[in-house]
Order: sequence, then structure tokens, then C-alpha cells
Amino acid sequence: MRLTIYTIAVCFFTLSAYSQKAEITESLYETYEKYKEPSLAKRRIKHNEIQPLLNAVKSDSRFTVKKVGTSIEGRSLSLVSIGSGKTSVFLWSQMHGDEPTATQAIFDILNFLKSDDFQKEKAAILNNLTIHFLPMLNPDGAERFQRRNLLGIDINRDALRLQSPEGQTLKKVRDSLDADFGFNLHDQSRYYNAERTDKPATVSYLAPAYNYEKDINEGRGDAMKVIVFMNSILQKYAPGQVGRYNDDFEPRAFGDNIQKWGTNTILIESGGYTNDREKQEIRKLNYVSILSAIYTIAKENYRNIPLEDYEKIPENDRKLFDLKIENATYTLLGKEYLLDIGINQLEVEKEGNNDFWYSSRILDQGDLSTFYGYETFNANGYKIIPGKVHPDVITSKEQLNLVTSDYISLLKQGYTFVRLATIPTEMIASPFPIHIIGKKYDLPEFKIEVGQNPTFLLEKGGKLEYAVINGFLINLSSAKKQAFKNSKQTKNAMIYR
Repeated sequence: MRLTIYTIAVCFFTLSAYSQKAEITESLYETYEKYKEPSLAKRRIKHNEIQPLLNAVKSDSRFTVKKVGTSIEGRSLSLVSIGSGKTSVFLWSQMHGDEPTATQAIFDILNFLKSDDFQKEKAAILNNLTIHFLPMLNPDGAERFQRRNLLGIDINRDALRLQSPEGQTLKKVRDSLDADFGFNLHDQSRYYNAERTDKPATVSYLAPAYNYEKDINEGRGDAMKVIVFMNSILQKYAPGQVGRYNDDFEPRAFGDNIQKWGTNTILIESGGYTNDREKQEIRKLNYVSILSAIYTIAKENYRNIPLEDYEKIPENDRKLFDLKIENATYTLLGKEYLLDIGINQLEVEKEGNNDFWYSSRILDQGDLSTFYGYETFNANGYKIIPGKVHPDVITSKEQLNLVTSDYISLLKQGYTFVRLATIPTEMIASPFPIHIIGKKYDLPEFKIEVGQNPTFLLEKGGKLEYAVINGFLINLSSAKKQAFKNSKQTKNAMIYR
């Protein structure tokens, strides 16, 4: 009888913890656009872009903004604090310069906290917690949209040696706050999937281990419970798209050490989401889940969440391609073979690191039946056909625009390349889904091969029905307008001088 009463009590408190979703989460999701910081609309954000936002926060007397360090190149590192509660929560983002999703979400959260809305919920948060944000820990890396800092080291592997001023700042701030909870905010590859599913790991969580044995003390256990709570929230908006990051102990890593130093640490990794290259939907999910987690920490409702639910979150796997083509017929040396082809649409930075172009590659081929794609095309019955060079040499930009304006017609005729007499030096990629080659460029022998740019046609019954240009699939049977709309997603084709 005692056991039954205990079980009922545990279920009651667990349901109470999860019921917060109805209290605040749906409202946070539905009202997000009101608080989204409009000046940070793309991933490649720079240190100078967040300074006006920090100044605006600084003018609000409820916040404290102070400089806590500088990067190697002299860019300021700022700590934003709000609240008067005894429980300290510390969030830091962009330790890796090319991982900005949570930095954007932090400024959305600051806009939320500055607003006059959600008074009851914010009172519960700010009366019970003191929250500290350190956005963009690696501004020199952000300037170049690169993972490492100017010294060329991974700050997240500098927790022991502390050679980087950025790592020194993180350690100093953590120690001065002696934070109860820490949110270590990162981005991960878009090619991670939730284990044994075709779902991208849109968000992955981890309560880092603090020793090789992966022991679970009270602090790590509390971090796990908060993660279970956040997972329950995201299942509504990205069902099946949450992963659990590998928890092997890394003695050099900040997350593992901050857990070891007594802060209940939660790693959040922002991965991929269909048709969300700039990660704006993932940014929204960060905003909702982090604020909801902060709320449950303030209310302490996480405490009764079953710890075993943490292990039920599927592990991260890495078996996603941008485009997977299945069962295509490929002819080699007079014989036909059946191939799956895994293609990734890889980004190349433009000068200034404010934008990018695509240089796609075949990542794998053969039997890819255990892999998945953001886009998957079953090419059963289709033959892979190499593309041709258009016979005319184009002599002007105007002529190029005219010829490529009906690129669907060119592709239907099998032309995937056009020859330009003089390619402007400033032209780094073709603005059309047709490759541009120089006047004297010799097209190499066609091969489907790992490392090659994926460009070919798919023929069925003697008719060319699809083209793969720079790793993007174009349906040649679609209406021209729709095909053009789809091709806009390709962003560019290649130039071969």
C-alpha cells in the first residue's frame, strides 16, 4: 500500500513538472516573433553587430552589463546579468566562432526579459534566479566564421591549460559566479540524425560526464532532469528530432570540467532542420526550450522528473546527407551497376565571411541503405547520364543571361555546362543552375566518384527527367516557374576556369 501511494505521488509530481508546458511553452512559441531580434537575421553575425544590442540592454536598469575580458584581437567579452534570486544560472554561447544559433536566441531571450509581457512567469524567474549571459565567447572566430580562435586552438579544449584569453575569461566568470546551472550553447553538424531514424538531430542535449566512469552525482542528475524536460517540450515542435550527445569524458573540455567544478551543466547542440539553412527555426526552438528550462529551474519542478527518462532520448548518429539518390543505374566500362549516391551541399565562405556559395561533393556511394537524406530520390529505373557542354562560346554577360534564362530547356537537351569566352575575375560561382567553364577548359572524363562535384542527368525511357546540378536535384518535368523556384534553393552552380 505504501508503495502504491508513493508511486501515485511520484506520478503526480512528474505530471506537475510536465504540465508547465501548457503554462508557458505554447505561449512562448506562439508569440516568438514579437521578441525575435530582427537585426540578427543570418548566421554569420559579427561582434560589431551585437554591440548596439548590448548597449540597449545596458540602458535598462534591470540589467547589469559589464566587460569581463577581451579576445586575442581585442574584442570585448561582455556579461549580461538580471534577477535577484539565490540560484545562479550561467549561459555562454559561440565558444566556436561558426556556431551562432544560440547567440541569436540569447538576444531574443533578452528582448523577452526586457518586455512587459509574461509578468507572472518573469516574476517567478527573476525572484528565484539570477541569470548571466556571456554571448559570443569567440568573437575573433565569429569574424572569420571559423571554429577556432585567432590562436588556432579550440577553446573548448583549453579548460586545463587555459592559454586562450577567451578560455581564461570563461573560467574566471564561472568561478566568480559559482553558478548552480550552466548552459553550454553550441551548433553541431546538420548531418547528425536521431539514431536509426531519418530525422535530423535538430537539437541534441548532453549532461557532460565529470569523470571517465561517467558517474551521476546529484548535480549531473539535475542537469539530466532539466534535459528530459526540454526534450518533452521539443517533441511537440520537432517530433523525433532530438538527440543525445555522446557523454564520453573529455578531460580538456570546458563542459566536462564545469560539471566537475560543481555547476550542473547542460550542453545544447543546434543541428539541422529541413529547409532551414540559416537555422532560424532552430533558433526559435532554442529560445522556447531554454526559457522553459529556466522557468522549471526557477519553480524547481524538474526535481521529480524520472532520471531514467534521460536514457530514452535517442543517441546522435551521423547518417544524413543533403541529397540521397537511391538505386540509380550507372554504366562503367560497358557494364551497368546499381548505385546509391550520398551528396552534401558544402558551404564555401565568400570574402568578408558574410555569405557563402555551394561547392557540393559526393560523400559516399554504393549501398547506402542505412543512411538517410534531407531529400531522398528513388532513381529506380533511371540511368545516370553525363552532361554536355553547350556548343556556343558565349562572349558577353548579356548573351549569358539570354542563353541561361531558359536553363530548363538547356538541361532537357542534356547541356549542364556553358562556355564563356572571358570569365570576370570577380565571378566566383555561376548564378544559374548551369556550370560555367572557361574558353580553353577541357571537361574531364565523367565519373561518379567520392569527392567529385555531383553533376549529371537522370534518364528514364529515353527521356531526361531530372538533373543534378552542383548537388541539387531539379525536376525537368515541372512547370518552368516551379522549377525556377526550386532552383533558387541551389544558390549557384560552379565555375571552372
